[in-house]
Amino acid sequence: MLGWHHCLGSQEGQFHDNRFLNDLLKALAMAQAFIERGRIITEASDETRALDALQYGSALADGRLHLSMFEAAYLIETGKLEVVNARGKGYTIERLARSQRSGKSFWTHYAVFKDLRSRGYVVKTALKFGAAFRVYDRGKKPGQAHAKWVVFPVQEHDKLTWHDWAAKNRVAHSTKKKLLIGVVDDELDVCYWEARWLKP
Repeated sequence: MLGWHHCLGSQEGQFHDNRFLNDLLKALAMAQAFIERGRIITEASDETRALDALQYGSALADGRLHLSMFEAAYLIETGKLEVVNARGKGYTIERLARSQRSGKSFWTHYAVFKDLRSRGYVVKTALKFGAAFRVYDRGKKPGQAHAKWVVFPVQEHDKLTWHDWAAKNRVAHSTKKKLLIGVVDDELDVCYWEARWLKP
């Protein structure tokens, strides 16, 4: 049978902080990126190579990175990325979200992405899996290991039906990952619920 486990990032739970990657990020200089055909692409630079080493973006053959909207937003907020248009005008997070046509769910999704990344977890999009994000356990890297969780951000006032829950669990089961629900409150604070199999 399936059960829910509430994990808050404390030492008592399995889902806790690992801020090593975040500490490394603080030491980096600012990288620069442009929007090309709707994609957020960095310049080829030492800063870009450093971001690649910290598991940001998808590496392109020419040494640049293709960043997800949430990666770019987080790097803008932390002062490690400037995204500019053809005229050299910089993007705020709000303007970036509008340019990517992210919709009303952007801030809910970004709150979860930001919380996980600030804890030091590697977070990648998971649209091909039918989820918002996939998250790698501590010390694991994309391409070298499989993600541990698929993550679905929801607002605390949202209603999750049994049909919704079953659909999300099927995604996790089919990808051999754990299901993690990131619940975002009105102050954009996040708590997590993890589904796991229990023996009756």
